[in-house]
Amino acid sequence: MTRVALYARYSDEKQRSASIEDQFRISREQAKREGWKVVGTYKDAAISGSSMILRPGIQMLLQDAQAGQFDMVLAEALDRISRDQADVATFFKHLKFAGVPIVTLAEGEISELHVGLKGTMNALFLKDLAAKTHRGIRGRVEDGKSGGGLCYGYNVVKQLDARGDPIRGDREINEAEAIIVRRVFRDFAAGVGPRTIARTLNEEGVPGPGGKPWGDTTIRGHVKRGTGLVNNELYIGRLIWNRLRYIKDPSTGKRVSRLNPESEWIVKDVPELRIVDEDLWQAVRERQGVIAEKFANVTEAVRAHHRKNRLNGARRPKSLLSGLVFCGCCGGPYSLRGADRFACSNHIGKGTCSNSRGIAREDLETRVLAGLKDRMMAPEVAAEAMRAYAEETNRLNRERRSNGDAWKTELVKVEKQIRGIIEAIKAGMFHESMKGEMTALEARKKELAELLAEVPEDVPDILPSASAIYAKKVAALTAALARPDERPQAAEALRMLIEKIVLTPGPERGEIYATLHGELRTILEWTERQAVRKTSKTTKPAGLSAGMSESVVAGAGFEPAAFRL
Repeated sequence: MTRVALYARYSDEKQRSASIEDQFRISREQAKREGWKVVGTYKDAAISGSSMILRPGIQMLLQDAQAGQFDMVLAEALDRISRDQADVATFFKHLKFAGVPIVTLAEGEISELHVGLKGTMNALFLKDLAAKTHRGIRGRVEDGKSGGGLCYGYNVVKQLDARGDPIRGDREINEAEAIIVRRVFRDFAAGVGPRTIARTLNEEGVPGPGGKPWGDTTIRGHVKRGTGLVNNELYIGRLIWNRLRYIKDPSTGKRVSRLNPESEWIVKDVPELRIVDEDLWQAVRERQGVIAEKFANVTEAVRAHHRKNRLNGARRPKSLLSGLVFCGCCGGPYSLRGADRFACSNHIGKGTCSNSRGIAREDLETRVLAGLKDRMMAPEVAAEAMRAYAEETNRLNRERRSNGDAWKTELVKVEKQIRGIIEAIKAGMFHESMKGEMTALEARKKELAELLAEVPEDVPDILPSASAIYAKKVAALTAALARPDERPQAAEALRMLIEKIVLTPGPERGEIYATLHGELRTILEWTERQAVRKTSKTTKPAGLSAGMSESVVAGAGFEPAAFRL
């Protein structure tokens, strides 16, 4: 029987989350009609179709396809997979190499022709949609209305036109927030730093833009790009639109901004929205000029230092743990600050956290690597995780067999009852009650057939050599991190094994506790992937089937592990 994996996606948080289930439902119906066995489902919710790089569902689908966990991918349409031409072509090539065809309900089996034509059509659709949206927003701005989003200091004016449709883009001054805007401008012009301004506002309980805490970047922003509160020209009655354009970085899938030429900016005077007078605005500009001059001097000094120490600068290692370190007091991120030390971002930038403890990057990396090697990734931990995995796998296998046997027995009984009624009717016996009984039996027969069709196959046991491979790979990973040429690849493997690192102040002065969190299931799967590479290409890989991953995560022994470093 053909093993099929289902994929579904919806692209916008405004769309219904039920869209995913709707796509799965019609795909399951198609699989049932064709006699295919659904062995796994993959989904990406509220994620754009213009890039696949940041979509975990489709990345997992690709990995499992290469591991031979299914024979076919079924989706509603090709644009559910991606609307980007390059992504569609890359996805198609990867699955073709794995011997896994793509079938969609809209286009049937996908071929090179679909990839070329449909990929082009989807890409043109996105381009056309962006152009129409841009044109519509420009029309609103030309009329002196907002181009989208609500700026701090203003309210949305809700009103309807003659047909009862909402009029979009009208704004009015929010007097309470306008007082805060003027206060920030006065403090900044007087020489108060944006970090101090943000901390003071947060201490006073003043909500920031969007109700979030104030941060230094919220206030200072970027002068040339017009971001940040003190750079927003709407506060002096000038509406500027199309200053920036946004494109996606093809290597990361993330949106990055680019400054448009000033000739392409759309500028409209809206004096009724002015909050800050001209003198205060110019005072802020003068203050920014002083800051820019000091920054330029410091930057030149740093560059001169690097020119003298170019070799040392080139060899400075990239941080292994950026994005993984969090504060145990506020839950916010720890980031690298001055002197190559990790510090709580909320404490430094917003003043909303009391955790003032920092830690040198090298000290934290040393503690984390030692903790991984000696605690979380020790052979006895691996053995315990694999034992728990084997027990859970056996339990699930027993449950599947038990349920399947019970359903098969009941199905035989139901079919026998249906045949009995049919034979009775043939013999000339008929009562009105027989019709209702027949309907109920047919419904139960259909339900039992669907339950049996969805029973996944038994999951193979772990390879006997997995524990030994685990210990060997841990040692190799630790050694690779010490070698500069292998460090980038080893760092990526390391980050896969760490969920997060939580830093909490200790009772003694300067003391800080570090707790390493890692999901044992992730470590186990990483080990299994190494083990699978040791097996013959004709041998099916051991591990979770796509349809059983959630059940195993919920099983005993697979909760995230935490170790004090």
